[in-house]
Amino acid sequence: MDDALKPVLERIADALERLAPPAGVPPVFDNARLFRHDPTANAFHPAPDYPLPLEALVGVERQKERFVENLERFAGGLPSNHALLWGVRGTGKSSLAKAAFMDVAGKAPVLKLVEVDRDQVTELPALFDTLRDRSERFVVLCDDLSFEEGAAAAKALKSALEGGVSGPPRNVLFVATSNRRHLMPRGHGEDRGLIATAEDAEEEVSVSDRFGLWVGFPPMDQPTYLAAVTTYAERFGLKTPDLDRRALQWAQLRGARSGRVAWQFIRDLAGELGKDLPL
Repeated sequence: MDDALKPVLERIADALERLAPPAGVPPVFDNARLFRHDPTANAFHPAPDYPLPLEALVGVERQKERFVENLERFAGGLPSNHALLWGVRGTGKSSLAKAAFMDVAGKAPVLKLVEVDRDQVTELPALFDTLRDRSERFVVLCDDLSFEEGAAAAKALKSALEGGVSGPPRNVLFVATSNRRHLMPRGHGEDRGLIATAEDAEEEVSVSDRFGLWVGFPPMDQPTYLAAVTTYAERFGLKTPDLDRRALQWAQLRGARSGRVAWQFIRDLAGELGKDLPL
């Protein structure tokens, strides 16, 4: 090699090395049980433990039993199903998913939860590949999932759940909550023509078929709503002589009875009484 060219080639090699993307750093899951995934950097940000205990959720006993059973099977390495928690807003779908995870993870340290944003569903196949060879077992949670952008996100989710030629990761359980059983927004695609709309609808409905476990959350009746309020009030030491009447007035002003409305009433009552709450 010409000695005059050697410095030039070394500078070119140094420049190329600087331009090359850095080697990926393996994620660390030892410092928490809950994580938030950032797909832009493929980073996992630790989050605090979910503070609401599973037994505090009232009126969803059947849903708790079925979901926890499936989650315990997954934690133990047994066959289990991806889960879709669907139903009326405010009925405790997300709370149940997180509280059940905390309950099972307390007995199975290998269990971790990774929350993903519904707008980043297209990144799920890459996320699943990142988690595939890990020793931990991951619950990947997507809250309030629906396909606002049409079939592209649905195809990405199907690809993640089916796993392509390598199959789905055995150490990943996908859990989604949604207000819609088939994950489709109302009026979706009306301006795209009947054929395109029908194709998108078929693509999106077929995604819900990939969930082996469907857990429905119906509207909350008045006795169940009052039982939820009473359970929260007793747990957090909130005493008032007219609890039921005030709780019903609160629900009437909101135009709905649900676990969320019950919790919002409890927060208002705790503030009035000068008491703190865990969340």
